[in-house]
Amino acid sequence: MCGKLSAVIEADFPLYMVVDEDSGDVLLAAEEVDGFFVSQEQGSPEVVFRGVHSLDKGRRRTEDANLQILSRESGKIGEYFIGRVALGDTVVKSSDGKISSVSCYVFDNRCEYPEAARIWRRWALGPAVEEGEWIQLSTGCLDAWLHVVQNSWFVLNSDAACRGSDKVADLDGTYITTSQKFFCALGEAVNGPGGYFGSNLDALADCIHSSLDRGVSLRIIWRNYKLSRESLDHYFLDSVTAIMREFGIDFTAC
Repeated sequence: MCGKLSAVIEADFPLYMVVDEDSGDVLLAAEEVDGFFVSQEQGSPEVVFRGVHSLDKGRRRTEDANLQILSRESGKIGEYFIGRVALGDTVVKSSDGKISSVSCYVFDNRCEYPEAARIWRRWALGPAVEEGEWIQLSTGCLDAWLHVVQNSWFVLNSDAACRGSDKVADLDGTYITTSQKFFCALGEAVNGPGGYFGSNLDALADCIHSSLDRGVSLRIIWRNYKLSRESLDHYFLDSVTAIMREFGIDFTAC
């Protein structure tokens, strides 16, 4: 379960839109999708879109498609390159004659985080992501949360740097008991709720490097560090410290 996210209602607007990358043509738009957010061992070429709002019946395939994630206000908040897509033979109509679901075959890329669908819906419905919303999530949901944060951050901001002017990132070790929670807490402390500042050690180094290139100085204060140290892997902690030292970051653990 994803805690608070389990209460998120279904979308009543097109949350997903399949778009031809070259022409920008919309192949279909729908409220839900089954079979795209799956673990690797569950993967199947068939993906079913439910709650269809539009369908281009004249175009049955494309070689280069994107799956866009839309907000309630129809703004793009996420995106996946999914490659070759073909419209299937299964088109289900409701009693009023409208198309309710469409099957497609997606031959290339999928999202390997099953819980990402629920998190995208949360982000699309609003209100804005709240501070500390990630704290109560399970490990699997945290992985999906970080994935959504990273995907949306690059779609909306296009870089991995610290946004804004010089920053003091204040971390509370009370809640940082896994590496995922460290990156959730750091992204939020640096760039606000739902903010991104790395999701692994290499990405953290990239984010710091990009920030320094933009002339942004960063200070990190990790309070209640002892509580984090009791739970986190020592190699991970040593690696974080080494990255801070490498880039000359003002890093205090107290």
